[in-house]
Amino acid sequence: MSLTDLGAVILRQMDPETAHRLAIRALQVTPLPAPGADDPILKTRTAGLEMSNPVGLAAGLDKNGEALDGLSRLGFGAVECGSVTPRPQPGNPKPRLFRLSEDRAVINRMGFNNEGLEPFAGRLANRPKRTPIGANLGANKDTEDKAADYVAGLKRLAGLADYFTINISSPNTPGLRALQGREALDDLLGRIHEARPGDGAPVFLKIAPDLIGEEIGMIVEASLAHGIDALIVSNTTLERPASLKSGFAGEAGGLSGAPLKPFAQKALEAAAEAAAGRLPLIAVGGIESGADAWARIRAGASAVQIYSALIYDGPGLVGAIKRDLVARLRAEGFRHISDAVGAGR
Repeated sequence: MSLTDLGAVILRQMDPETAHRLAIRALQVTPLPAPGADDPILKTRTAGLEMSNPVGLAAGLDKNGEALDGLSRLGFGAVECGSVTPRPQPGNPKPRLFRLSEDRAVINRMGFNNEGLEPFAGRLANRPKRTPIGANLGANKDTEDKAADYVAGLKRLAGLADYFTINISSPNTPGLRALQGREALDDLLGRIHEARPGDGAPVFLKIAPDLIGEEIGMIVEASLAHGIDALIVSNTTLERPASLKSGFAGEAGGLSGAPLKPFAQKALEAAAEAAAGRLPLIAVGGIESGADAWARIRAGASAVQIYSALIYDGPGLVGAIKRDLVARLRAEGFRHISDAVGAGR
């Protein structure tokens, strides 16, 4: 067991939010070695974003961009930080983060707690270059014109991130998911299109898993109409499967981890059907093994993201998923990861 994986075991014994804070601090101060070179078979290009492998870190772990150097040394193909809002905000009252260990899951109602755009921008200005860094943008809780907050984030961080994600799918900010309706979405994406940075950094849209197929189809068409470069499918769910065993299962907030898997998979399949190859897809939600990543890629995802599984398996999971993908690609005769995208549809 590596030191980083041992650290993950120790952190799981602590209060979840305390453990999260300590994990960020450890990533800041621990002198981690640079990752080894990835097998060329894993090299991928998603919506213009060049990655040495298709396994990315989902937003939420490093909300303020504080540990980008450490995270970039764990072997990810890309690291997404945030969500960041224009103004700092404390988030929702504590406790707001719950570890459902029996279910390999997490419930959070953090509420976009972050330090705001200015310190975030300062850290991104000194970001490591070895790994693509994405900025996940959110809206302040008390902002009436939430679309304006996304525009502000995009403008302030122009030239500082390798890609941007418009997060309209968090269940913990009142009114945010309403932006997934067509009228509000057209207004938001139209304004985002006008504010896009001139450096060509791709802009992604992150959606919820709790949408029906017709709603996802509408979002795909709106995204294509307004030049969104890819969809991230999906965020946490408000669903509570009957199979949950933890005493925290009734807590309010978004559920992530293993129980999210079927909801995220269904949303991805709906998005792949609607997109029909016209819009790249990035899969996230319940991915905790190479088999899970492989299933999403075969279902139509060009890349995947992980987060909650790291809590239970430690950062060694990144390398394990990559090794599994290489073995599966070679066993099935694929010459490149891109050849497997959508192969199971």
